[in-house]
Amino acid sequence: MKRKPLLLILCATFVLAPIASAFADFDTPVIKKWTVKEKNDKGVEVDVQYMSIDGVTVHETDPAKCPPPPVITPGTESRPDKPGAAPSDAIVLFDGKDLSNWTSTEKDVPTKWIVKNGALISTKKSGYIRSKQEFGSCQLHVEWATPKEAAGDGQGRGNSGVFLMGMYEVQVLDSYDNATYPDGQAGALYGRKAPLVNACRKPGEWQSYDIVFHRPIFKDGAVVKRATFTVFQNGVLIHDHTELSGGNGWLGPHAVTDYEPHGDKGPIQLQDHGNPVLFRNIWIRELKD
Repeated sequence: MKRKPLLLILCATFVLAPIASAFADFDTPVIKKWTVKEKNDKGVEVDVQYMSIDGVTVHETDPAKCPPPPVITPGTESRPDKPGAAPSDAIVLFDGKDLSNWTSTEKDVPTKWIVKNGALISTKKSGYIRSKQEFGSCQLHVEWATPKEAAGDGQGRGNSGVFLMGMYEVQVLDSYDNATYPDGQAGALYGRKAPLVNACRKPGEWQSYDIVFHRPIFKDGAVVKRATFTVFQNGVLIHDHTELSGGNGWLGPHAVTDYEPHGDKGPIQLQDHGNPVLFRNIWIRELKD
């Protein structure tokens, strides 16, 4: 029997293992096909092909077998001078009125953030703020504006952040004509992944993030399914189902945290980084994992 070269065997091992792992997170639908003899509109008996996907026949019209999607009222687009309305099935976390849905990240310490002219804003040394309610996988909409007067540069200009589950950060920064490291500019999954493009508006203008987030899943202390992010900034896709390779907490100028096991839900958190960044029109829709 002719022996295969060792190099070929090693290559096959290293190539096939990632492929198998890439498909491990996908649920394979159960698809069945069959043929039934039926009469057509001319009374002629013909073979009609049928297919079912996970037990539901294609083009099923019986609502008991294939319930129609729930009806909701979509939101409205925001304008520079006025935020839009949230979808009817969203949980509104901030509508420009008060801080009733928010608290300080420090236990038993009132938040120093304030509401001014319909916007949520940090004050000097106010610390982070977090939603009282906790969430897992979700669709999150948040609008933000960096100071109109662009003071400072790099990470010192309009710096803040939006944290999913209180730990996975989508960076907020004035990245309009402001160079910094790509995995720390506006829209970056901080320290892990730069955005596909820089879609920033000018300083002082309202901007939006629309984030579709699926939480990581842990088993026996290890991550078995990584978090994913799809993010639109100002209507432009900047992350396309990006898999988060690990945590993104600060560990120094050239390192971020790894995944650490945690619960199924966590708060939405906004960062105070010493810059007066404004937030408005924050709403969320819970999603299945």
